Amino acid sequence: MIVRRGAAAALTVALLATGCAAQQKGTTQQEGAAVPGVTGTTIKVGGVLTKTSASGYSTKDAEIGAKARFERANAEGGVHGRKIEFIGAEDDGQDAAKGDAAAKKLVQKDQVFALVPVHAPNFGGAAFLEQQGVPWFGWATGPQWCGTKTGFGYNGCLAPKQGAGSQTWWGRQMADLLGGAEGKSVYVQTSDSSGSKYGGTTISQSFTAAGFKLVGVNSGLPAAAPPPDWLPYVNKIMTSNGGKAPDIVVSVIAGTKFNVGLYSALKRAGYKGVLTDATSYDAAILKDPASAQALEGVIAAPMFEPFESTAPEIAQLKQDVEKVAPGTVLTQHLAIGYWAADIFLDMLDKTGKDLTREKFLATGNGSYTYENAGFGRIQYPKDHSEPNGCGALVKLENGAFQVAKSMKCFDNVPLK
Repeated sequence: MIVRRGAAAALTVALLATGCAAQQKGTTQQEGAAVPGVTGTTIKVGGVLTKTSASGYSTKDAEIGAKARFERANAEGGVHGRKIEFIGAEDDGQDAAKGDAAAKKLVQKDQVFALVPVHAPNFGGAAFLEQQGVPWFGWATGPQWCGTKTGFGYNGCLAPKQGAGSQTWWGRQMADLLGGAEGKSVYVQTSDSSGSKYGGTTISQSFTAAGFKLVGVNSGLPAAAPPPDWLPYVNKIMTSNGGKAPDIVVSVIAGTKFNVGLYSALKRAGYKGVLTDATSYDAAILKDPASAQALEGVIAAPMFEPFESTAPEIAQLKQDVEKVAPGTVLTQHLAIGYWAADIFLDMLDKTGKDLTREKFLATGNGSYTYENAGFGRIQYPKDHSEPNGCGALVKLENGAFQVAKSMKCFDNVPLK
């Protein structure tokens, strides 16, 4: 009987000890779960890109840019002793549902702390990330970025609502380049996609705010494929300025094929004015003689300091990329991935060693400001609802890109 009681007592002690250990283990897991992707030595991140698409559009180079910036941070010891564990980027195939699934995989299965970079025009994971309180960084090209507390575009929100700040930098940079806007006319050509139309509104206002005269906005161009006949569009442009051609034609069309077609047709019609767009700063263009000829003289408007710049920040970017991917051709998408990662690292540093998502977001949404010659400046929470107001100009001249205007920031004006 005594033996049984002793055995029972021993069993009770053992069970209590086991239960205590299990309870302690459970507490540790709960504490770990409160900071997903974070250990004492690492911070896990991954991204979502449009690596493939039916149209051939791809942002895959953003992965190289982000990796290059993270690798330098790791070589320097990480951020507050933690190195970045970059697991790469998922491909959303330019499909919103796939983007949502990719975001959920990264958060729920891979347990990342944040999504960096996110560079997908039709990204569908915004609502999930906002609901979960997961930070995400990239190019805020669509309205899904705007008005959030978790989405941080490297150049702010590019789809502001009426009354919110809207960029003036493109128009003002062009005015400075051309010796002033007085007496000069502008025509804006967009496609019939919602994004292109919206861009036509904000960019038109950018030029009028700079003092140019807006003589036309045409959004009748089909977005699915270049038209078989450009003549109807060219005729409207060539007579838009009181029967004459405008001084400047702004193309708000996604895709090199569209711009090559439009510019070639305008040049055949005798257009001698200035052509400008946001997408023609692309080294791949130079590989195709027909494209290079069509885009000769075109002024592109990237929202980062051009690779041809002598700025130390650009020399550092080139050095970082060469270390992780020797011989890589520098592209706009690569730059976006790099600068998105750079801002994420700065926000991490300012948050401090005691890292949680809540503290990180409090830093990002608490009068956060960061300036860098590579992309200008960013100010949050203000830039959750408006663009950062910064950009540069690059001209294709004699088959080579040249810096026309270096990165500069201008005040926004309320969108009408």
